Amino acid sequence: MTLWRILVRIPWHILLISAVLVAVGAMALYSASEGSWQPWAGRHALRGAVGVGVVLLMAFVAFKLLHRFSYFLLIAALFVLSVLLVVGSGPSVSRWVTIGGVSFQPSEPAKIAIILALARYFDSQPQDRMQSLIVYLPALAIIAVPFLLVLKQPDLGTALMLLLGGLSVIFAAGLPWRYVGGATILALGTMPLLWMSLHDYQKSRIVTFLNPEADVLGAGYQIIQSKIALGSGGLFGKGFLMGSQSQLNYLPEKQTDFVFTMIGEEFGLVGNLFILGLYLALSLSILRISYLVRSRFSQLTCMGISMMLFFYVFVNVAMVSGMLPVVGAPLPLISYGGTSMLTVFIGLGIVTSILVHDRQQD
Repeated sequence: MTLWRILVRIPWHILLISAVLVAVGAMALYSASEGSWQPWAGRHALRGAVGVGVVLLMAFVAFKLLHRFSYFLLIAALFVLSVLLVVGSGPSVSRWVTIGGVSFQPSEPAKIAIILALARYFDSQPQDRMQSLIVYLPALAIIAVPFLLVLKQPDLGTALMLLLGGLSVIFAAGLPWRYVGGATILALGTMPLLWMSLHDYQKSRIVTFLNPEADVLGAGYQIIQSKIALGSGGLFGKGFLMGSQSQLNYLPEKQTDFVFTMIGEEFGLVGNLFILGLYLALSLSILRISYLVRSRFSQLTCMGISMMLFFYVFVNVAMVSGMLPVVGAPLPLISYGGTSMLTVFIGLGIVTSILVHDRQQD
C-alpha cells in the first residue's frame, strides 16, 4: 500500500478529537497547578504529542500482525502482572513497576491485550457453535485470570474496567441472552461473598457512597467536595483559574480522578457537556469503523476498544458525581497519567491500523 493511500485512510477526525481532549486536559492541569506548566500540564501535552505519533506510526503496521501476536501479548501481560505482585511499588499496593526512574502501570495495557486475545479467540470459532456455553468458558478464563491478578494488587477500579471491557467483547461476539440473564442472577447471588472478599478501604468507599455525610471530614470528604465544586460551577462556570474548591485545594486528586469536577467548576455544565460530547463522538467513530471492516477479529477489536473508552468515561463521571463509589478511574486523555494515556493512544492506533488495512471498500 502506497504512502498516499495510507494517509488518506487514516481517521484524522479521531486524531483531532483526541488532540482536543489532550489540550483540554493540559488546560485543566495548568489550572490544577495554579497557573503553572509544572509539574503536570507540560508533561501531559508532551505525552499527548507522543501519543499522536504512536497512532500515526501504527497506521503503517498491518493488522494481521496484531492478530498473529495477540495471544503472545496476553501471555506477556499475565507474566508481568504476576511478577508485579512481588516487585511492584506503590503505597501499600503492587500496581507499578519502576525502571530507570520511570514508573509504569502494567494493568493498563493489559486491557488491550485482553481485547485482542478475545477477538482472536472468537474469530476462530464457527458461527454455529456460538450458542453453546462451552465456547464461552475459555473466553471467561481469558478475563478471569488478569482480573484476579489486578484485584490482588489491589486495584478494584482497573479490575472492574478490565472485566467490563472483556465482557463487552463476549457480548458483541454473540452471547445468547439466556446466558446474560443467568450470569446476572449468579452475580447478584454472589454479592455477599464479594463483599466479604473486599479490603477494608474498599468497603469504606461503598459505605461512603451510600452515606457520604456520615464522615464529612474523613471518608466522605472527597465526594462531598466534588459535589460542591460541580454544583458551584453552575451553567457557565466561575472562569478559568477561578475555581475556589480547586484553587484553594479543597478538591483532592484534582489532577487525576477528579479533573472532571474541576473543569465543571471553572467551565460549568456547558464545559462538562462539551467534553462528554467529544467522548461520545470518539466512541461512535470507533463503533462506525467496526462496521466498515471485514474480519470478525477487526470488528470485535474495535468494539472492545470503543467500550473500554466508554466505561472509563462513564465510571469516572458517575464517580465524581456521587452516582458510583470512588474506585479510582482516570478520565481518558484528560487526567494526568502517562500509562493511561499511552494505553488509550495504543488502542486508537490499533483502530487506525485496522481501518487502513482492513476496509470493505478498497
